[in-house]
Amino acid sequence: MRLLDPSPGARLVDTAALTLSFQLAALTTVALLVVGLPIAQWLATTSWRGKVLVEAVVALPLVLPPTVLGFYLLVAFGPRTALGRAWADLFGHPLPFSFGGLLVASVIYGLPFAVQPFTAALSRVDHNLVEASHSLGVSRVGTFARVSLPLAAPGILAGCVLAFAHALGEFGVVLMVGGNIPGETRTLSIAIFNSVEQLDYAAAGRTSLLLLAISFSVLVVTYALQRERGGAWGR
Repeated sequence: MRLLDPSPGARLVDTAALTLSFQLAALTTVALLVVGLPIAQWLATTSWRGKVLVEAVVALPLVLPPTVLGFYLLVAFGPRTALGRAWADLFGHPLPFSFGGLLVASVIYGLPFAVQPFTAALSRVDHNLVEASHSLGVSRVGTFARVSLPLAAPGILAGCVLAFAHALGEFGVVLMVGGNIPGETRTLSIAIFNSVEQLDYAAAGRTSLLLLAISFSVLVVTYALQRERGGAWGR
């Protein structure tokens, strides 16, 4: 199987890669919201001195080269590991070089882009309001859902956007773990790489411009919403 299998075409943009990239970014954002919020809430409220170790693990993808992280993920997902065997038995195919492998790698690589903004937003929630909710007999989960989460909504929204935009443009980890299989693991960033390899700079330019426009538009809209919501909470 050729993992770098460029397929030239006359289309302006690889629509299959575009669809796959949006699916990956959306699912990654949802997964990071589910996984990242509990981690962020714990980091924002715990007084355990050892939390610095957790913070370091979460932030590790920021400083670790994507190829290094991709290599370790390939080893962890391999058929000789318990995780790799369990996945293959459950789904009938190995985790590497599949969309599932892309999603797991994208979630791990994007963790700091979601958790750090989540933690910062939750840390700014007025502790007196949280204590007042507890004194009224509301559970920790109820207090989080009714008090902390609404007050931290702008920061959580910003974290979701950062996670989405980052997942949309990922390259190194995606290429290492997923390869370049058309229709299954070829994302827009890999399509750009293919076009450059083929010296098709016009196609690379069109796809790059599309990614730039999408990322910029998402950020502008989200920051506008964040400012509006922040103002609403402040009134």
